[in-house]
Amino acid sequence: MSRWTVELRMLVAAGLVSSAAGAGAQEPVIYKCPGNLYTSAYTQKEAAAKGCKTLEGAPITVIQAPARRAPAATPSGESRPADSRVDPADQRARDTDKRRILETELRREEERLTALKQEYNNGQPERRGDEKNYQKYLDRVAEMKASIERSESDVAALRRELSKVTGGSGG
Repeated sequence: MSRWTVELRMLVAAGLVSSAAGAGAQEPVIYKCPGNLYTSAYTQKEAAAKGCKTLEGAPITVIQAPARRAPAATPSGESRPADSRVDPADQRARDTDKRRILETELRREEERLTALKQEYNNGQPERRGDEKNYQKYLDRVAEMKASIERSESDVAALRRELSKVTGGSGG
């Protein structure tokens, strides 16, 4: 437990005791020290030596820190509880869905790549009517080439991912 937490708890306890004792009881002196430390545990000499200032009449609000979350599971699943395992039938269904989605995406991307290559026409696409300026035509050709390269990269990535799914499940 950090010193700040201990001091804060002491401060809260002092506040509760003083309010329970009634109006005639003496209020504890609360100091604000460097590093956002609020405490009533120091004597006046200690507080002065540490550069603390007295807080008088200033209300203190104590906000509880949010509860800590449990550490996330490691990739190997070491910290995962046994009851949170996925049912093998559910996992097979997920794998089948993933494979189907990847195959659909791969087919769609291959069709797009074919269309792009056909329009690109080996670097000699037909000029459009709005491309009277030759630079406009060259810019469009460059964009088409970049699109083809991106599409080829996407197809390769989808194939790699699909091989992981089919290779890992034995199917």
